[in-house]
Amino acid sequence: MAGRPSITVRIFGQDYRIASEGAAAQEQIHSAASLVDDTMRKIQERTGTVDTLGLAVLTALNLSNRYLGERDEPGAPPAGERVDSERVRALIDLVEAAASEVPGAA
Repeated sequence: MAGRPSITVRIFGQDYRIASEGAAAQEQIHSAASLVDDTMRKIQERTGTVDTLGLAVLTALNLSNRYLGERDEPGAPPAGERVDSERVRALIDLVEAAASEVPGAA
């Protein structure tokens, strides 16, 4: 991420530096990080899971399920009309940064 502006977000007690250009992208990344953090904490409370990688996987599944459910709602716009490629890229960057911080991750 050298040379690109970045911000720091905190997810489940860990700080992650995420490449981000512009205030709108930074706001979106902060919102995404907050959603991931909140979801991880709720899943941890419900399951008692202490394994961070396990929580991350459960969180990814939970959020994906929510996304797919919203996509399939009657009257929802087609997926291609709702997907913002910049937002998707920011979320991918967030997940990649988080995964690189997990000991033993690929």
